[in-house]
Amino acid sequence: MRRLRATLFALIFYGVSVPIVLGAPVAGLLGRPAMRGWVRMWARWHRWCARALLGVRVRVEGAPPAHPLLIVAKHEAMFETIEVVLMLHEPVVVMKRELADIPIWGWCARRYGMIVIDREGSARTLRQMVREAKAAVEAGRAIVLFPEGTRVPHGEAPPLRSGMAGLYRALGLPAMPLAVDSGRFIPREGLPRPGTITFRFGEELPPGLPRAEAEARIHAAINVLNGGQ
Repeated sequence: MRRLRATLFALIFYGVSVPIVLGAPVAGLLGRPAMRGWVRMWARWHRWCARALLGVRVRVEGAPPAHPLLIVAKHEAMFETIEVVLMLHEPVVVMKRELADIPIWGWCARRYGMIVIDREGSARTLRQMVREAKAAVEAGRAIVLFPEGTRVPHGEAPPLRSGMAGLYRALGLPAMPLAVDSGRFIPREGLPRPGTITFRFGEELPPGLPRAEAEARIHAAINVLNGGQ
């Protein structure tokens, strides 16, 4: 049954996603509001497919932020990178350059307002990223960062990449940790299984904390769901 669910999800979700992505440049040419609406439509399609085909639902614990800030999230599956679009108000997600270089998709992501991070970039690249992040905040949009850099198997808690502390310091914004246990149900390897993925918004950290304290508190908070099996 799990294999059947996974096969149906792949065929139906990705099958419909192809024309959605191919049509996205048209929405992008109509302006960023149209592009953002197109992305929300795709995210709703993903949510429906996950629920109807995989049997995966979402539970939210804690209060999502009511104002723009830096959200530092656990990353265990592609699921949360799409779900946050619906959970928050048109957030800007920081993504790695490899994704931005994908034809069509990369242009659409930039048009939506994604911020590209180049791990091998110079100080000039970092300044550009900070300028884009500040512009997004001024527009009332939260910044979502996945500081582990890639999907992490459920139960593992690798150290945070240094870019998190740099962005937190440069923006001078509060930071809110977001724990996710999506890897329990949608593992990086193996078949997905039905269940309820928990998104837990943690305590908001004030701006300006010392680097070591900010990293320690965020690292602990985004990993609080690691005990579940």
